[in-house]
Amino acid sequence: MSHHCRQNPREPGDLIAAQQELNQVRADLTALYKQLPYSVEPMEAWQRPEGYWLATSRAYPESPGWSEQEQQEVAVLRERERDLTGAILTHAFWSEVPGPERLDARSQLKHALEREDGEGQEAA
Repeated sequence: MSHHCRQNPREPGDLIAAQQELNQVRADLTALYKQLPYSVEPMEAWQRPEGYWLATSRAYPESPGWSEQEQQEVAVLRERERDLTGAILTHAFWSEVPGPERLDARSQLKHALEREDGEGQEAA
C-alpha cells in the first residue's frame, strides 16, 4: 500500500501547502471549540422548554463566556481559514483545469491530503 498522496502531478507546491495548512487550521479550530464554553458571552443556566425540537427538555449550565484571549485565538484562526480558502479557490492552477474537471480536481486535492494526514475516514 502506497503512502503517497494521489495528487494531480500538475498541482503546484504552494497550492498543496495551502491546503495542508487549511486542514491544520480547521483541526485547530475544532479542537479549540471543543474546549470553549458553549456561549461566547456569559450566560445564566437555562433550560429549553418541552416541545422544542425534542420531546424532552434540555438543560444548559451557566457559561462563563470566552475570555478576550480565547476570542482573539478564534478570530486569528478564522481569519487564517478565510485567507487560505480564498488563496486556494482563486489559485491560478484552477484556470488550467478544464471547467468540467475542476470539481473533481478540487475534491482529489482535499481528499488525498486528508488520507495522507490520516484524517480521511470514510463515512459511508
